[in-house]
Amino acid sequence: MNVELTVNGQVHRLDVEPRRILADVLRDDLGLTATHLGCEHGVCGACTVLVDGAAVRSCLLLAVQCDGRSVRTVEGLEDAAGEPHPIQRAFSAEHALQCGFCTPGFLMLAVGTLESDRDVVEEPDRLRELLSSNLCRCTGYEGIRRAVLRANAEMSGAAEDSRPGDEVS
Repeated sequence: MNVELTVNGQVHRLDVEPRRILADVLRDDLGLTATHLGCEHGVCGACTVLVDGAAVRSCLLLAVQCDGRSVRTVEGLEDAAGEPHPIQRAFSAEHALQCGFCTPGFLMLAVGTLESDRDVVEEPDRLRELLSSNLCRCTGYEGIRRAVLRANAEMSGAAEDSRPGDEVS
């Protein structure tokens, strides 16, 4: 079946089998291997990408369901000058990764949320619930939570020397 996907701003016309999942098309057909496959049941969140701005598990979505839609992967986070997205800088600054397997999924979950609902950072329980929807077996979630708060501050234009979320809730 012919599909047209706009991935990270670039239009791709592909012939895909109707049963193929988006994650496989991204990884195998487009070479975007930062979208990781973990559980392949939608539980771990490692495969999270943005489809039309919403965070989705690409292991649960058929590529044909994305025909005519916009997909953003972690490879599409940097700006036109090649500078990392604020969430990427924040993950580094807050030591929010170790092995890195879950990181692309967390980055995309955070970006999708911060671009659509920044109020989540004002509600610690909501932020905790959001972040617990993805699994990390190495770092725990405190560094990731701080990274989301830091990125939100940068995206909101707050002073770069502030360290939001230093306090543990």
